[in-house]
Amino acid sequence: MDAPAIELIGIDKRFGAVHANRAVSLAVRAGTIHGVIGENGAGKSTLMSILFGFYEADSGEIRVHGRPARILNPADAIAAGIGMVHQHFMLVAPMRVAENVMLGAEGGALTAGGLARARAEIARFGREYGLLVDPDAIVGELSVGLQQRVEIIKALYRGAEILILDEPTGVLTPAETEQLFRVLDELRRQGRTILLITHKLREIMAITDTVSVMRRGEMVAHLETRATNPRALAELMVGRAIQPPMRDIPAAEGRPLLEVENLTVTDARGIPRVRNVSFSIRAGEILGIAGVSGNGQSELVEAIAGMMPRASGAIRIAGRAVPEAADAARIRAMGLAHVPEDRHRMGLVTAFPAYESAMLGRQDAPRYRAGPFVDLAAAIADTAGKMARFDVRPPDPLLKTANFSGGNQQKIVLAREIETDPDVLIVAQPTRGVDIGAIAFIHRRILDLKAAGKAILLVSVELDELFALADRILVMCGGALVGTRRREETDQNEIGLMMAGLDNAGAEAVP
Repeated sequence: MDAPAIELIGIDKRFGAVHANRAVSLAVRAGTIHGVIGENGAGKSTLMSILFGFYEADSGEIRVHGRPARILNPADAIAAGIGMVHQHFMLVAPMRVAENVMLGAEGGALTAGGLARARAEIARFGREYGLLVDPDAIVGELSVGLQQRVEIIKALYRGAEILILDEPTGVLTPAETEQLFRVLDELRRQGRTILLITHKLREIMAITDTVSVMRRGEMVAHLETRATNPRALAELMVGRAIQPPMRDIPAAEGRPLLEVENLTVTDARGIPRVRNVSFSIRAGEILGIAGVSGNGQSELVEAIAGMMPRASGAIRIAGRAVPEAADAARIRAMGLAHVPEDRHRMGLVTAFPAYESAMLGRQDAPRYRAGPFVDLAAAIADTAGKMARFDVRPPDPLLKTANFSGGNQQKIVLAREIETDPDVLIVAQPTRGVDIGAIAFIHRRILDLKAAGKAILLVSVELDELFALADRILVMCGGALVGTRRREETDQNEIGLMMAGLDNAGAEAVP
């Protein structure tokens, strides 16, 4: 029998008191797609970072195609034929696609030859694998799905026969996810080996041949995908049966707590991003916003939260008009909390310790003050309580925010915003990059707020999430609201057509 493409034997890794990997072993057959799943903080990203040379294991062995490999840095991994597509892309936004692909592999002081080779390879990868992308496009102007293609091309350009993808669909639309899976299937068909790190069980079942499950730093199962099911995998991930939160709370008939009338938002160039949008949310109601990314949802949320000016329109919170010049701090004081869609760009300062991230925007609250100064002991104790209530791992308020997994970073943001007891909560992409156990927990907390009579604006690209939580779903396309449906009166097919600007007959419904 052929040796595994990748074999990890007894990999152990500590970060101080945190035992991230505990004698982990894993074998991956060549020419297959192998999934690695686990809760946030289970150790799967650490394990892949060791394989790609970002970290060095404290003990254990790596073998590539049966031969021992000493991988101390990414250059060693690339030399061994291993490439990695990171959850947060490693691209230079102002540069062109071909320049990004060539970067670090220029082939000499004069880059013309390297650029020509990069263009030729980009064209070849487009033909052979369906990785179609314009080599002259500016990377920062590409969609997220196309940027991810550039990352895959970069890895293949450097000779990767083994490709690691870390949470590759976390920022993709459903259509982009389908396109990615077609690419991965073609790579597998042509003999490449793929390690897929994800928490999305539907994707594991759809694309992988085999799957390994990690829990609290240990490898607890290796399975043929066809021999298992999502429920069994979920229980292996968390060590217990997962009970989805019961959506048994009827929509309330309370007073409107958030009212938006004829809101228009333009960008810095004067281009309308939100076009004459109106809606209201009552106490005890969850209003979902559906739409393909880039259709005005982000600008809508930022305008309501005071992070982006409105060109026209009115906003009221609990019946009080929000002044046009009100900033985010003043709007928070009026009773609105906001979980932003991008926790790194707007929700956290990753260089700060967790207790500082956990009080961002609220550091002047009396509970954090000792005269003119921040009461460090009070801030640390407050964060420790939040971590316990939101199951943040590790529960260390002094740990640098960057050292938490993405899902645990999200829990820090959610805890900070939810525990202010707001009248209105805006929550955008609440479970992006979050594992199945944490998703159930977050959904339960959102439903608890609904039961407490709060108004919740939920923006998500996950239709499953909107149908699980929302009482009404509004659909945005081209910056405008194109339709509103009660959850029980529609289905994902109708909402999907509306997101694409089509009616139920497939005709264009949005100019």
